[in-house]
Amino acid sequence: MQFSEKDIQQIEQKGLTLKKVEAQIDLFKKGIPFVNIKKAATINDGIIAVTDSEKQRYITLFQENRNRFSLEKFVPASGAATRMFKFLFKFLEDYNPQKGSVNSYINKNKATSMSLFQIGHEKLPFYNTVLEKAKEINPDYSKQSIDLKYITFIKAMLDIKYLNLGNSPKGLLPFHQYKEHQATAFEEHLFEAALYIASNNEANLHFTISEKHKHKFDEEFKRIEEVVERKTNTSFHITFSYQKESTDTIAVTTNNEPFREPDGSLLFRPSGHGALIENLNDIQSDIIFIKNIDNVVVYKYEEEVAKYKKLLAGVLIEIQDKAFYYSKLLNENNQISENTIIEIAEFLSNKVNVVISDEFEKYAPKYQMEYLKEKLDRPIRVCGMVKNEGEPGGGPFWVKDESGNTSLQIVESAQIDKKHKGQKQTLKNATHFNPVDLVCGVKNYKGEKYDLTKYVDPKTAFITMKTKTGKDIKALELPGLWNGSMANWNTIFVEVPLITFNPVKTVNDLLKPAHQTS
Repeated sequence: MQFSEKDIQQIEQKGLTLKKVEAQIDLFKKGIPFVNIKKAATINDGIIAVTDSEKQRYITLFQENRNRFSLEKFVPASGAATRMFKFLFKFLEDYNPQKGSVNSYINKNKATSMSLFQIGHEKLPFYNTVLEKAKEINPDYSKQSIDLKYITFIKAMLDIKYLNLGNSPKGLLPFHQYKEHQATAFEEHLFEAALYIASNNEANLHFTISEKHKHKFDEEFKRIEEVVERKTNTSFHITFSYQKESTDTIAVTTNNEPFREPDGSLLFRPSGHGALIENLNDIQSDIIFIKNIDNVVVYKYEEEVAKYKKLLAGVLIEIQDKAFYYSKLLNENNQISENTIIEIAEFLSNKVNVVISDEFEKYAPKYQMEYLKEKLDRPIRVCGMVKNEGEPGGGPFWVKDESGNTSLQIVESAQIDKKHKGQKQTLKNATHFNPVDLVCGVKNYKGEKYDLTKYVDPKTAFITMKTKTGKDIKALELPGLWNGSMANWNTIFVEVPLITFNPVKTVNDLLKPAHQTS
């Protein structure tokens, strides 16, 4: 692949290297293989089911040890709210009141989302705000027919000239209506975080956002800071970062040639949430909680949700302490007993889900120690897993790689070859899915931070088809943050209840009990 001096200059200005770009083009040419799922992770086979007494023990373990660690909550929050209102944008585009009622539109188009919105929209947290704007747009609003009211109401909510909620960052959209005020998802994350990451009445949170919205998040924090800090008796240290330009990926034509803009420059695109491994890598705290911006609940459920964050952190601390103990033994002794070697191998196998090589017993003790050292010396993630009730998203699987090694992974359905009968059946057998609820230990036994970029599996990227100026292009998304970006971490899955998973993917999700105060 020939690049001009000008191309190389553009690549380097983005913080990329020619080698990286050539590797990306190579992925387009060779294609990305499907992940080979061996079997679904299930209870007692990759997923821990915790009893009530164990739950309390892990929570207590976390509470008693939390001050040993620096804690931080990491929240991917760069998404806009546009997708939440997708069916309403479509309604505005397609519906013609001259050709029939809203109900006939719903029936004709089987628009169940529109039907649910029609029934429940008065319970939306921003209902009164939108209603006021609708009356301002049309002073005769109350005299309009029901169908015209819907059009005016939805326009007031979404039109760029009015409230323009669809272009709001999702984190700053009002999610919950309380007696005195509306709370954004951003605000709810602070209240929730105070319950489990606060240490000495201080809490650290990091949000990855779109740079153009930084001032809006700053303004929101200023607006709520005094009230939230008073109510939680916690001082919040909020930091923000943006997806780095150096994580952008090159776009290619359908013939795998670099796509060029009209001025001849190369086209680079943002590479999905997998790019955030770089942002996560910059966090210096000992233990990092990860949760998506839209997965929050109203205040009355926050204590219950927080219990399970403490539970996951308790599991992490117990396993990490033991891993550190064994790592120290292996690194600071030239020789250890056969019994200790067996003990460490059993710990890795039984507690950390590491599949020990069949050849392990044949190794000389020196190489057994090297093998165990390498398996232990990795970042650890403890991930909550929820029973599968038909929600879209990734799930926990035992995966076999090209070298024949088996490991526990979070796999997206798009990574699985659904045309392959066996793989499709394995996917169907999944009992749990991934709610993105992680607690991560990112330092070694000496307290040194791991370089998280070294534990990514680049072969788990995604190729998607897009268009640019009317032309088809191929785009590359980096391995997902909790998928291939953490492929070589040590992984523990723990069953958590559905109350911990309350994402807002569409505006109608705000009508669910977890987002309603009454």
